[in-house]
Amino acid sequence: MKKTTTKTTLNQQKPDPHAEEVDGESTVLAKIAEMAGPYRAMGERLHAIIKTSAPALSPKVWYGMPAYARDGKVVCFFRGAILGKNERYMTFGFTEEANLDEGALWPIAFALKELTAAEEARIGALVKKAVS
Repeated sequence: MKKTTTKTTLNQQKPDPHAEEVDGESTVLAKIAEMAGPYRAMGERLHAIIKTSAPALSPKVWYGMPAYARDGKVVCFFRGAILGKNERYMTFGFTEEANLDEGALWPIAFALKELTAAEEARIGALVKKAVS
């Protein structure tokens, strides 16, 4: 009886370095798509603002929320509702990985009821500062 062996090539052994980014992106977009109407629209816009302001951040789902990480560590996140309840506002926040320190006190989370051009500009600037 002839023995056959399967040869594994180097390409088969190495995972695609972009697979996690693509999977993270699609997972975050799916999580945003699950949000109720007004949260979904704001979530889609937040996603675009974050990706434009800090392209180095990788989308991922973190504790069930869309989040954006640098070197695997979450820098910012948002949520529209928790445990199926509609809340009065969306929460947009930063973790300790964000470079937002200003003296002894600075904000790390924001209530967001709507996204106007002013809020979009402020969020974009905060995200850029967070990754600087």
